[in-house]
Amino acid sequence: MVKFAQVKGFLFDLDGVIANTSVYHAKAWHQLADELGVTWTEDLGNQLKGVGRMDSLNLILKYGGKENDYTEDEKIKYAEEKNDNYLKLLDTLDKSEILPGMEDFIKDLAAHHYLISLASSSKNSPLVLEKLGLAQYFDEKVDPATLKHGKPDPEIYTRAAEVLNLKPEECIGLEDASAGVTSINGSGAISVGIGDPKVLHEADINFNDTSEVTLDNIKKEMDKKKF
Repeated sequence: MVKFAQVKGFLFDLDGVIANTSVYHAKAWHQLADELGVTWTEDLGNQLKGVGRMDSLNLILKYGGKENDYTEDEKIKYAEEKNDNYLKLLDTLDKSEILPGMEDFIKDLAAHHYLISLASSSKNSPLVLEKLGLAQYFDEKVDPATLKHGKPDPEIYTRAAEVLNLKPEECIGLEDASAGVTSINGSGAISVGIGDPKVLHEADINFNDTSEVTLDNIKKEMDKKKF
């Protein structure tokens, strides 16, 4: 069993964990879904959380019964169009979009000399961290272009530990989506789910929102569950 004292690194998802950029992603995907004639629903939006760009597009097409209507080249074009829309929306992003408590938590991790990496499926995550003023606290970032599998496959969290020269078992991963929690669990890291515990029931530790995420609270939960 892993004890809190054995934890050396923290692996972060970005959208919905560090900042509200998930809202920008949803708006950009909504715009594209409208263009493709696919009805946007809250359920569809939830399915896209934590999922990579091409996988998200394929989910939208499948949701609308259009999975066989486009060539791979056309899909790439639409995925790029979504990204262009997303980048335009990001122009207004600043520190005010950091979720409650997350800036203090990340600074506290750095002050306690924990290693920190980013495990985001978004290729724009380095830009987002720069705009949020948090990039300097991250020792490494996983390049999603180098991955063969998206979440819920564990590859991204396995890699997020590797780039820190740590074993996943020495790390804690933070996610707000069920696909991400499954990914963390599959890697062997300890999973912290942020959000509705009914949705994120597979997480080792649950917090209702980011304001509850502190080193002390994580230690309390680990001690309580005797990891």
